[in-house]
Amino acid sequence: MVTYVVRRLITAALILLGASFLVYILTALSGDPLEEFRASSAPNAPQLMQARSQLLDLDTPAPIRYFKWLGGAAGCLVGQCDLGKNLAGQPVTQALGQALVQTLTLVTGATILAILIGVALGIITALRQYSALDYGVTFMAFLFFSLPIFWVAVLLKEYGAIGFNNFLAHPTIPLPVALGIGLVFGIVTAIAAGGAARRRAIVGAIVFAFITVVLVIADLTQWFRFPGLGLGVILIAGVGIAFGVTVLAAGLQNRRALYAGLTTVVVGAILYFPIQPLLDLATPLMVIILAVITVAVGLAAGYFWGGYDRGQGMRVGAITAFIVGALIMLDRFMQSWPAYFDSSKIRGRPVATIGAATPNLQGDFWTSGIDSFTHLILPTVALILVSLASYTRYTRSSMLEVMNMDYIRTARAKGVSERSVVMRHAFRNALIPIATVVALDIGQLIGGAVITETVFSVRGMGFMFLDGISHVDPNPVMGVFLCVAITALVFNLIADLVYSALDPRVRVK
Repeated sequence: MVTYVVRRLITAALILLGASFLVYILTALSGDPLEEFRASSAPNAPQLMQARSQLLDLDTPAPIRYFKWLGGAAGCLVGQCDLGKNLAGQPVTQALGQALVQTLTLVTGATILAILIGVALGIITALRQYSALDYGVTFMAFLFFSLPIFWVAVLLKEYGAIGFNNFLAHPTIPLPVALGIGLVFGIVTAIAAGGAARRRAIVGAIVFAFITVVLVIADLTQWFRFPGLGLGVILIAGVGIAFGVTVLAAGLQNRRALYAGLTTVVVGAILYFPIQPLLDLATPLMVIILAVITVAVGLAAGYFWGGYDRGQGMRVGAITAFIVGALIMLDRFMQSWPAYFDSSKIRGRPVATIGAATPNLQGDFWTSGIDSFTHLILPTVALILVSLASYTRYTRSSMLEVMNMDYIRTARAKGVSERSVVMRHAFRNALIPIATVVALDIGQLIGGAVITETVFSVRGMGFMFLDGISHVDPNPVMGVFLCVAITALVFNLIADLVYSALDPRVRVK
């Protein structure tokens, strides 16, 4: 294994060296960095040309300039990175750090959600092959995949920001609208539920009634203006989450695992009010510490209840505790929504269309968090919609292939529960091709969503790359390339190593 990793790292270094040379030369020869000054009638144009020429070292041939850049880049191995300066005179390493933070903030959440939602939909559609749900998910996935990202972004700006902000100014939901929305949800749920027609009708009617009642209550209580979950909703949702996590992770026959999940829900409900004063003083570090403590409580609950498989109980307890803790955090964010909405910087238009933050907004941890969320929600939704199809289709095709294998039929013939067949046997082997897709997407993640960043005016890696290309400045382009190339090579190596962990038949030699 060690020999394999070392050999791959050496190969990756050689690939990186050759690719960086080509990218630098192509960028340097892609245009004239002095073109804007040659056509200028400004009296100081010659001086500006001279300054630009000195900054980019244009008197030196491009191949020699590359090796100068390579010498500075090699200093990163000893902690002394020198990737040159951009046209503004800012060190590329500094600009790269700022752009990387913006890109990761923008794209990480979208990528994680796309993977989770896409894989879940892929599993469900594979288990419900050729059903109305399968055809519907496939149609919608390819529809969004085929739409241009800039068009999706414009539609989200129009209806997700401008339209929704207009609604928030007077958040009223007439009864006919509530009935119509409930009817749509009921029909979709009835189609997706499967089974006999009577069962579908009952499920659809329940969903219709539930959604309609929720919308009517939200209208009467002005929930969209003063949102919140409250202890009751958290407790009810927590019980449902405990059952759901138990079904997926252990099965309801493992009662002690279920008791571990329910115990964490009770602990969360007991601590809901005592922890509020502490949350008023929250900082990012405090939230991380509280998250670790929350997971530890879940693990302790699973260990305490024990049972024939203590590991399952600990997993159920930890996952349930984390989700219940997240609901308490969400409720605390909602408590800060009215103050954020009424801020003079927001002016009653909370869903932002451009930028990564509201300039000069003063507020605590919760206000800053809401501001970041409102700026990220539209680009995140846009990226999820266009990237969902690949994960859904890869997972579906992989699951269908695995579910038809002999060892799956053998497991079912031996009486193994369907949950164990799907989650323990089929899903693990179905993850192998998905690992390759995820590894490639992470490299693209670091490179930034160029079009999305442009539409939403986010100065991330994609913006930095385009700015370097447009001004024929190799330094920022090479900075972005270096981050993307190293990330892609490393995660491709990790994907190869993950193969052997997911499938014992695969051995790295």
